[in-house]
Amino acid sequence: MLDDRAKLLMKALVERYIADGQPIGSRTLSKASGLDLSPATIRNVMSDLEDMGLIVSPHTSAGRIPTARGYRLFVDTMLTAQPGPLAPPKLVAEQPQKVIVNAANLLSSLSQFVGVVMAPRRTSVFRHIEFLRLSEKRFLVIIVSPEGDVQNRVIFTEVDYTSSQLVEAANYLNGHYAGLSIEQVRERLKNEVETLRGEIATLMQAAVNVGSEALAREQDEVVISGERNLLSVSDFSGDMGHLRRAFDLFEQKTQLMRLLDISSKAEGVRIYIGGESQVVPFEELSIVSAPYEVDGQVVGTLGVIGPTRMPYERMIQIVDITSKLVSNALSHQK
Repeated sequence: MLDDRAKLLMKALVERYIADGQPIGSRTLSKASGLDLSPATIRNVMSDLEDMGLIVSPHTSAGRIPTARGYRLFVDTMLTAQPGPLAPPKLVAEQPQKVIVNAANLLSSLSQFVGVVMAPRRTSVFRHIEFLRLSEKRFLVIIVSPEGDVQNRVIFTEVDYTSSQLVEAANYLNGHYAGLSIEQVRERLKNEVETLRGEIATLMQAAVNVGSEALAREQDEVVISGERNLLSVSDFSGDMGHLRRAFDLFEQKTQLMRLLDISSKAEGVRIYIGGESQVVPFEELSIVSAPYEVDGQVVGTLGVIGPTRMPYERMIQIVDITSKLVSNALSHQK
């Protein structure tokens, strides 16, 4: 627990470091905090903060900078985001993909960092399914969504199937499960496998599995904008290792998808400090994110990725307003 004096000094140190990017010494901190304290007293408090793992002295510098734990304390207990004059342009209600791309560009241009948007999740519902024999034990599964989207996937089976068996399996799926999600079909097939002929049940299970994977891959889309902005951030431009790790994150997207998926389960704006957990494994990066909705239902997440030393109050405003704009634009589409 920090006393009021230590909290004020910690808050002043983080704010000054975010603004200047330079290690903060006791004299600078005395001015920034507005406290009438001797340099020796301030040094003692800074020593205590360092012992608590909240600040650290980089290299041989006499100044201090916040750690991931220090940023977390600042964000959780000291940050007071005030409504500001920020007024981003409107996102015109167009095709959903266009809205998502525009939102990523907007986040990037307003923040001058990286904008990320996870595309809306769609329920993996199918309207119609067909099987086409390509060769022995090799079949094409054709899945049509309620919107008319068509997914084609090849499956390989341990046994061969006749044309009549393929028609039988397709008719059963279309007759009993059309309109349900792939996940619901999978669960029902588990329970009804005893009532179906074994070979037909195996074929349908294979089709459902490949259909689920196809729809998941289609939906797991992250739109990223403004990666090049990090080239002009001093925290990255001076260290190619930091920059390379950041670009690896954007390239692979898997870690990013996991993070955005976690964010979608939380209400409001969330801040993830780099290095404090495996969620954001790079100490140099932080992410400010928020879920967005369509007709009151959370369908995706968006956010800003930038250096740990970022102006969090402004980023919160940018992300919060953009999530509302996206929700509004998508909800008005019919």
